[in-house]
Amino acid sequence: MGATRVTLTALAGVPLVAAGDDLAGLLATALRRGDIAPEDGDILVVAQKVVSKAEGRLVDLARVVASPRAIALAKETGKDPRLVEIILGESSEVVRQRQDILIMAHRLGFVMANAGVDQSNVAPGDTELVLLLPRDPDGSAAALKAKLDDEFGANLGVIINDSFGRAWRNGVVGVALGAAGVPSLRSLIGSPDLFGRKMRVTEVAVADEIAAAASLLMGEAAEGVPAVHVRGFACDAPAVAAAALLRPKEMDLFR
Repeated sequence: MGATRVTLTALAGVPLVAAGDDLAGLLATALRRGDIAPEDGDILVVAQKVVSKAEGRLVDLARVVASPRAIALAKETGKDPRLVEIILGESSEVVRQRQDILIMAHRLGFVMANAGVDQSNVAPGDTELVLLLPRDPDGSAAALKAKLDDEFGANLGVIINDSFGRAWRNGVVGVALGAAGVPSLRSLIGSPDLFGRKMRVTEVAVADEIAAAASLLMGEAAEGVPAVHVRGFACDAPAVAAAALLRPKEMDLFR
């Protein structure tokens, strides 16, 4: 990585996104409104929520019938049984449960609270609606990249980010759910350190670090900043999808 100066710019004025909206078009308009002409190597970090909304990943709790398993798990956690039913449908495994907490292995491999099923920042009055993660975050990132590359005649990177809690540490941090045109994971194995000793295990979660930086501008509540433009980041590693960041269960020492 040879970047010495990286600039991040929050995109203002992106309207509330609804199912079926042309998200790439909305982002392109916001870039032009901000007087940003995307160049080769620029990266656009986009919040998972607007991607999910554009893809229609909303479920109405009023139409959900809870299964016996969901009802039992809801009693243990104090959660709405209908919400638990949706969470189970998005998951492959219950990792941990306790009052008010459900840590799930999402069907795509993410280990996260509630399998990413969320009720925050859904339109006012729609209290029964919940939002799910995109079905294929890497595919969603690739689709946005293709449209934005064509729109601006540039080779861009796209990262779809979300906020995750972390084992052993308080607070949430932005991570990459999906990515395209970005070296999501860079291996330093075999590279020398300052004293010539070769690295043996070090890999850098590049896409996660960019996602976390963008999250500082996006915020976590009512900021209304769903996208951040990144310029100046350079990395000589090949582009790889965000799925490379997921640690296989057989290599997870804590499950």
